[in-house]
Amino acid sequence: MKFACYRNWDQLPAGANALFEQAAQTSVFFSRQWFETLSASTLGNDQAMLLAGVVEKERLLALLPLVEFDGGSLGSLRHRYTPVYSLLLAEQDQTAILRCLVEGLAARPVDSLQLEPVADKDRNILTLQQAMQAAGYASHRHFRFYNWFHRTRGESFDAYLQGRPTRVRNTIARKRRQLEREHGYAIRMFRGNGVQQGLHDYHRAYTASWKANEQYRSLLDALAVNLAAPDWTRLAVLYIGDKPAAAQLWFVAHRKANIFRLAYDEDWKRYSPGSILTAYLMQHVIDQDRVEEIDFLTGNEPYKQDWMSERRERQGLIFSKPPGPRSRWEALIATLKGAFKKG
Repeated sequence: MKFACYRNWDQLPAGANALFEQAAQTSVFFSRQWFETLSASTLGNDQAMLLAGVVEKERLLALLPLVEFDGGSLGSLRHRYTPVYSLLLAEQDQTAILRCLVEGLAARPVDSLQLEPVADKDRNILTLQQAMQAAGYASHRHFRFYNWFHRTRGESFDAYLQGRPTRVRNTIARKRRQLEREHGYAIRMFRGNGVQQGLHDYHRAYTASWKANEQYRSLLDALAVNLAAPDWTRLAVLYIGDKPAAAQLWFVAHRKANIFRLAYDEDWKRYSPGSILTAYLMQHVIDQDRVEEIDFLTGNEPYKQDWMSERRERQGLIFSKPPGPRSRWEALIATLKGAFKKG
């Protein structure tokens, strides 16, 4: 096996998809579709992608999707929408693979490596941290944000809803009746090839919301369309008449549902269209997609606690390269400086 760095996705060995497919079982945010879309839509002029990996013939054994910044530092290939990041690592020979990866990184002119946001109990990240520390790197973890989630444990949607606060259940039931009685409403789910059509109405609802406009519209559209190819996108819109009153974008893959973006038209706030639409999507992913986990991704907003049952941390991890041995000349200069200060 050997350490290798790539600048483009098409440079990866032919067997790279196997590693991405394995990683996607853990999170859609570790998939090749996710990383390729990020790199195509978010890199700035002062950034260059660096895919640091370990290969053996046509097999990709490990991969850190990174960004190289001016000044010699490296960081995760990420965006403000990235809820979690990890090292992609094969399941066999991990000690040897990590040794190769760390030695390769150490040989590059890089002073620091920052990985975020990472799960506090991510086994791949923990083993990477141990390997980096064994190689002499200093490491530091810091808090980034809270993440609310819910494990379904085989429950039906009805059972799930019974576990929500009484206030939430009553609000959903009351607002559904009120909206149906006074205006009527319909909900439409867009998947697969229909996602492109649904995005138009998503943005109509988003523009009318308190958020005003989608700052990263091109990225969001690309993610929704690219992740629809393997049928991971769930884009739902609630209509009152022909007007989109609420819209939500979720990603569902490998029995995990991720609540990615949501908005509602402020003019219809009194009917709680966002809560009605959330309940609809919850029922869909629990009863039809049969997910095992629902993830609200980033943030500690109080309303997320109404829908979720557990909270965990996402962290940042910084590695600092140890300084190399000083030359005799550098030692002499330091000694002279010290002498002058004393004088």
